[in-house]
Amino acid sequence: MNGDDRSTLTRRQVLAGAAPAAAALGGCLGLSAPTATVERGERTGLSASVDARIGFAGDAMLGRGVDERWHDADDPAGIWGPLATRLRALDGFVLNLECCLSTRGERWPDKTYYFRGDPGWAVPALEAAGTTCVSLGNNHVLDFGATALADTRRSLSAAGIGHAGAGPDWDAAIEPAFVSAGPLDIAVIGLSERWSEYRAGADDPGTAYLPLTLDSPETRRTVTRLLDRVHEADPDLVVASLHWGPNWEEYPEEAHREFGRWLVEQGVDVVHGHSAHVVQGVEVHRGRPICYDTGDVVDDYSVKPELRNDRSFLFVLELADGRFDAVRLQPIEIDDDAVRPATGDAIPWLHGTMASRCEPFDTTLEPDREDLVIPLDG
Repeated sequence: MNGDDRSTLTRRQVLAGAAPAAAALGGCLGLSAPTATVERGERTGLSASVDARIGFAGDAMLGRGVDERWHDADDPAGIWGPLATRLRALDGFVLNLECCLSTRGERWPDKTYYFRGDPGWAVPALEAAGTTCVSLGNNHVLDFGATALADTRRSLSAAGIGHAGAGPDWDAAIEPAFVSAGPLDIAVIGLSERWSEYRAGADDPGTAYLPLTLDSPETRRTVTRLLDRVHEADPDLVVASLHWGPNWEEYPEEAHREFGRWLVEQGVDVVHGHSAHVVQGVEVHRGRPICYDTGDVVDDYSVKPELRNDRSFLFVLELADGRFDAVRLQPIEIDDDAVRPATGDAIPWLHGTMASRCEPFDTTLEPDREDLVIPLDG
């Protein structure tokens, strides 16, 4: 997917009309009505002729040292290195933006880490990767307050990059993103359980913070209504992008496993997890992938030798003949505040690590040269 041919309009912008049922659901949820939906009732499924590849990556932290490194670079696309060509060949690319994009704002009081990147280079860098949508539901998007959050959303929208998970109030924060990616219409919901202080209020900016556990009645109620609204729009693909769990954990918590499976049972096609800064295993439930944590794709973090948080995968959902065919895991590594395809001993390390972390889920991993392939049979 190239910046020249990728639609910069969301699904809601190109479709006319509004379904009354969707508007009613939005009202129950505390959401504004969508500007357009598709009145087709139940999800119709993909055309048997659809082939597509959608990439997912973890945290992209474009602030601090990364910002210093690339702020004055002649070509900010260099942050992706040789991976850029691979990314642009995808039909869509979704990641977690672990910072705000602004040169303004004041620091949130009493935090340890603050991440802010200049949109002047960061947005072109995201465009160079063919980024379709980013999640803003995390514990850094409000590091420089409401002004920087507004700048972030404005810059992304101007570039035609969808975003979900944060906004000027709760209605906007919980609002799903509807984006086009090749032959697919995709709905992305962004939720975060990291840092409740950043939760949006009725009239206060912030994130779509919810405890991501089935033990929370508020979460079950809110997510059910949100997904009802998403399904009313009848997208081809539904993605739940979730910032959950503590840092440096190699395996997901049981509560998150239960929640991820429940999301699939409610009609989510891909669970896109992030937060731990290390990759976790992938579980296949009812033919749909739950990527518990997709690790990091770009950052300046210190490398923990035992965890190798500089090593991860590009997770590529492959659809063939209208079927959810496989997830292809392509090894990547962060080097000098940039990302590139993994080489040398990083590849067998990543293969062995993913095999170990998938073992609790009985997930099938098929080696294909440098890649690992998880069949979905969905």
